[in-house]
Amino acid sequence: MLIVHVHVHVKEAHVADFVRATEANAAASRQEPGVVRFDLIREEGTTNRFVLVEMYRDAAAPAAHKQTAHYAAWRDAVEPWMAEPRASKKFAPVDPPHAAGYGG
Repeated sequence: MLIVHVHVHVKEAHVADFVRATEANAAASRQEPGVVRFDLIREEGTTNRFVLVEMYRDAAAPAAHKQTAHYAAWRDAVEPWMAEPRASKKFAPVDPPHAAGYGG
């Protein structure tokens, strides 16, 4: 399993657009066979800082995700709404083990 946190800082004027576009992308992403979870969360106390929490079954799944039409549409739509480039970090599960509690 691979877990990715994508940190996004959105321009205030585009928060509602970003949320709408990201909700659509997340819903479609959850239908991909390699996706275990795909969550949009907002930093507490802010209106425009978000994290995408993406959980993939294996290391190949993120590349497959990036080949989908819904990802390309999302990426192109949200790019001009960013206050700064998005940044991601990759994580590996420690506890519980990857199969426990994650549908894997």
